[in-house]
Amino acid sequence: MTKRRSRGDGGLHWDERRQRWIASVSLGFDPSGKRIVKRGSGRTKTEAKAKLKEVLRDHEDGLAIAPTNYTVADAVNDWLLYGLAGRDQNTLETCTSLARNHVIPALGARKLRELSGEDIDKWLMQKAQLLSTRTLQAVHSCLNRAVKRAMVRDKVKRNIVELCAIPTGQPGRPSKALTLAQAESVLRSAAGTSAHAYIVLALLTGARTEELRALTWDHVFLKGDPGAIPPVPPHIAVWRSVRTGGDTKTKKSRRTIALPARCIDALWQQFEDQGWDRLAAGQEWQEHGLVFSSAVGTELDSTNVRRAFRQAITGTEGVDAAEWTPRELRHSFVSLLSDSGVPLEEISRLVGHSGTAVTEEVYRKQIRPVIQTGATAMDGIFGAAQNP
Repeated sequence: MTKRRSRGDGGLHWDERRQRWIASVSLGFDPSGKRIVKRGSGRTKTEAKAKLKEVLRDHEDGLAIAPTNYTVADAVNDWLLYGLAGRDQNTLETCTSLARNHVIPALGARKLRELSGEDIDKWLMQKAQLLSTRTLQAVHSCLNRAVKRAMVRDKVKRNIVELCAIPTGQPGRPSKALTLAQAESVLRSAAGTSAHAYIVLALLTGARTEELRALTWDHVFLKGDPGAIPPVPPHIAVWRSVRTGGDTKTKKSRRTIALPARCIDALWQQFEDQGWDRLAAGQEWQEHGLVFSSAVGTELDSTNVRRAFRQAITGTEGVDAAEWTPRELRHSFVSLLSDSGVPLEEISRLVGHSGTAVTEEVYRKQIRPVIQTGATAMDGIFGAAQNP
């Protein structure tokens, strides 16, 4: 006779209700005295045994047993819902857009445990035909972070996405810098417009657009402190940005910048113009202390700034307004300083980079070997404010 298995040794049986074979095995008892039973199911006996072996292997590795139907879409949606908590709204919108448009449609239905390196390579190569290298990196990062989160929660054994190389995508839109002649034309065209002070400050100090949008009058010192030892020139304290929490991009980005003469004149005019806006708005005015604000004192968003910038430079000789963005004023600042002989180390400090490597990498087309410094150099380039 065949020896009967002891109770709890497990076995293989047909589940009529589920219409599947169930393989099970007992692994002893938990601290409360309850028997630990692991199961695997399949349409055939062989499939059920194979699933049970996989479950036992995960158990021996100390992994929780993830649902076999947990998909890439589940992992990505979980990351979007919980993994980005506390992030900036723009970050949330960007990641959601990338995931919904590029990750989930292509890979979402794939079971996460079955996702392979070949799947990732094929997906990335297809996307490389459509997306720029930078966007391709962002899309890969979204999936990588989603799978990494799932891995930490024992939904998958390893993050195969992290092991796959990112191919080169399509060429992105290259950043540009204004020449000295173009910069002078832009300043003349912007004179008298609502964006004039913004353009002057961005071009002559190199401040980021997110830093200027958050700049308050409390951080603007148009008279400086000539009686101090040594004397303190007129300056702005770039200590805030529109990022979540109000922090600047990095610790090095928090800096105090001396103001060229044209910036001082433009800011005095901005202070006066804003006073008239406050009177015109009356009770609708909302005081936030912002240097650059809407007609009722509220914070500008990037679309407001871009629209005002392009309106201000429309008709500028040698400059097509539709092809330029406010951030390229910062590139122009770097280019003009470099042409004027300012050392790379000094330029890095002025634009708030943590080191020269970032300055060289991002602005490499504008950087040249060099010697001198910020506000003084800009006064030398543009001179004092001139009436158009």
